[in-house]
Amino acid sequence: MLQSQRLYFIALLPPQEIQDYANQIKQYFSDNYSSRHAQKSPPHITLQPPFQWTDAEVPKLEECLKDFASRRESVPITLSGFGAFAPRVIYINVVRSLELLTLHTDLMLHLESNLGIIDKVGKTRPFAPHMTVAFRDLSKQNFKAAWSEFEKRQLHFEFAASDLKLLVHDGSRWNINSEFLLQKAYLRESP
Repeated sequence: MLQSQRLYFIALLPPQEIQDYANQIKQYFSDNYSSRHAQKSPPHITLQPPFQWTDAEVPKLEECLKDFASRRESVPITLSGFGAFAPRVIYINVVRSLELLTLHTDLMLHLESNLGIIDKVGKTRPFAPHMTVAFRDLSKQNFKAAWSEFEKRQLHFEFAASDLKLLVHDGSRWNINSEFLLQKAYLRESP
């Protein structure tokens, strides 16, 4: 019997007010540059890119993420300006910090050693944290026009990412499936 599989990915999401701001930028790209694809997921920083996972095995995946998150502290995140992967992607720039890079590396190792989930692309390319606002359906011509508008635009937000989100694709868009609080367990002395 074939088991049902869906696409999942693991990400950090900013607080709601930053999501609202990023969603306004995504809407601007939709209205002005005919780029709507980024609206199919909440604003996020991808830690583990999309992977196929069997529905029946989701509890195992969630337990693995819960275990990982329980031993991690929240991560300071700084968003600063905009960046691009020419010729199709424009994003809100995420400042590369030691804490974020360590969280990413440790999560990749944890998923690979416990569940066999491997990011093949990530093995050949360095982690480039970003929050996409336009991609895939952004034409090369519209990319040039939009990038000239956004490359010098100022933006600055700081927040502490306090949980990991597991997102699932429902066939048309990405939705939050579950979340895992980053709460490093401290050993308490017995009374």
